[in-house]
Amino acid sequence: HVQLVESGGGSVQTGGSLTLSCATSSFPTSTNCMAWFRQAPGKEREGVARITSAGDSSYYSTSVKGRFTISQDNAKNTVYLQMSSLRPEDTATYYCAAAIGVHCILTTWYIPSYKHWGQGTQVTVS
Repeated sequence: HVQLVESGGGSVQTGGSLTLSCATSSFPTSTNCMAWFRQAPGKEREGVARITSAGDSSYYSTSVKGRFTISQDNAKNTVYLQMSSLRPEDTATYYCAAAIGVHCILTTWYIPSYKHWGQGTQVTVS
């Protein structure tokens, strides 16, 4: 059973930084895609960043590219999202998601590709 637990959300001023963490249980395969999505009130859930299990490829939405960095520590089974130059429009609930046995190049931002989700952590930028 794959479990994802996010942490690190909070309130920050415009231009500030925040790092989210996603602690994961071990995966049944070595090829997975870990991703961060976000959902603002009244808006659809959108992909923000994703990274291959090998850590050799990462992908970003145009809205966060250059400001956010996704990384992982396989020894700790943890995926991180470092967010900088935060803007009010980054305010949302951020979700960690996992696609098991699928490479990130195939998952894209297609939500049904991600079968496992965390409970979400709130980020507020004002």
